[in-house]
Amino acid sequence: MSEALTTPPAMIPCEEIAAHPDFRPLLSIEGIAIDLRYATPDNFVSRNVYGGLDCAWLRHEAAAALQQAAHWLGRQRPGYRIAVLDALRPQRVQEQLWQELQGTPLTLYLAEPQRGSIHSWGMALDVTLLDPQGRELDMGSGFDEMSLISHTDHEAEHLALGLLKPAHLIERGWLRAAMRQAGFQTINTEWWHFDFGDRIQVRRDLPRVL
Repeated sequence: MSEALTTPPAMIPCEEIAAHPDFRPLLSIEGIAIDLRYATPDNFVSRNVYGGLDCAWLRHEAAAALQQAAHWLGRQRPGYRIAVLDALRPQRVQEQLWQELQGTPLTLYLAEPQRGSIHSWGMALDVTLLDPQGRELDMGSGFDEMSLISHTDHEAEHLALGLLKPAHLIERGWLRAAMRQAGFQTINTEWWHFDFGDRIQVRRDLPRVL
């Protein structure tokens, strides 16, 4: 059967995730901190877009990889931890965020809702690093800072121009090393974003969370 005729798996309401066997709570993962920014006003829309939804979940395969990344970082750099800023992002939330930015160049930083964000399959993470005192490390730009300074593919240029410091690239490098050795993939526009698994297969074969 051709891909065009394949019926995608049915969506799972976010309210049913806690009882779903394919998902694992972030609270069960050792060695990480959890600070879901879209459940607070500390994000680019300055409000809680999750409402009462519990979004502290990942699919089991992504959760196991995150645990591997956390353990690797703990061995290589004792005292430092991965902080999860966003994990499962239901489709309805992705649509809200898209509406906030629709008609502006900032849609570059969001997956168009029909195609879908890998977050909505529970297979993507937004993360940063904390030092041994629990302080968020300076990565040269903030989470959800929608500008070229956040792009991983402009880092050498920004370093040459003095817009980024060597220390920023060192911390970004530690974050990428931890996540990549566990199987996560980066994207060019956001130093904090990591996908797990083949994006085409994820969108085609796994159920999206509504």
